[in-house]
Amino acid sequence: MAKTWFEWHDLYNTEPKLQQRLQIVREYIWRAIDASPAGKIRVVSLCAGDGRDLLGTLASHPRKNDVYGRLVELNPQLSDRGKASVESAGLSNQLEFINGDASNSSNYIGVVPADIIIVCGIFGNLADEAELRRLIGNLPVLAKKGSFALWTRGHSDGIAYSDTVRRVFQENQFEEVNFQLTLTGDMGVGIHRYLGEGLPLPENQQLFEFSGAPDKYRSVSVAAN
Repeated sequence: MAKTWFEWHDLYNTEPKLQQRLQIVREYIWRAIDASPAGKIRVVSLCAGDGRDLLGTLASHPRKNDVYGRLVELNPQLSDRGKASVESAGLSNQLEFINGDASNSSNYIGVVPADIIIVCGIFGNLADEAELRRLIGNLPVLAKKGSFALWTRGHSDGIAYSDTVRRVFQENQFEEVNFQLTLTGDMGVGIHRYLGEGLPLPENQQLFEFSGAPDKYRSVSVAAN
């Protein structure tokens, strides 16, 4: 069992379902970049881990030089690894990797509204549906009309939690672009497009509360992500 989120991310090296999820996320990031207007593409990644989803996509994307943004991660080891990856990819002038609280709105000042918002690995680490609704309801402060939101949600105990996520996005003016389950059938990945108007970004406001723990992960069934 992983005791820290740094250890949890190392499971990507051994767990097929996590590898499948990552592959789908990268495909959706690729599509979102392709569909973005010409010019600068702004990206924000919440609870970014080491940024392997975005950085892995940009490694071969023809528009990687158009992508600018900020990745926010609370775990210092993960953020340090992410910073090193940004530097080695030659993207330091485009991407800022910060060690900070992704739930605090002030960490996105100066980089929103974003064209692409990555909220992967978060929804299963919220206390309940009310907290899920709070997070998705707050995404318009990071968005503008036409912004893409990418997300993941695991299933467990026979409950398809991603169905709730898809419904809540729809209730908040997000149109579903695509959705896919991993081959294991218990991890959902979605991409939605915001149809509303973006909202002003408040200062120092908690957008959600991350309450999960890395040792919740089970190789047979994943509820945490």
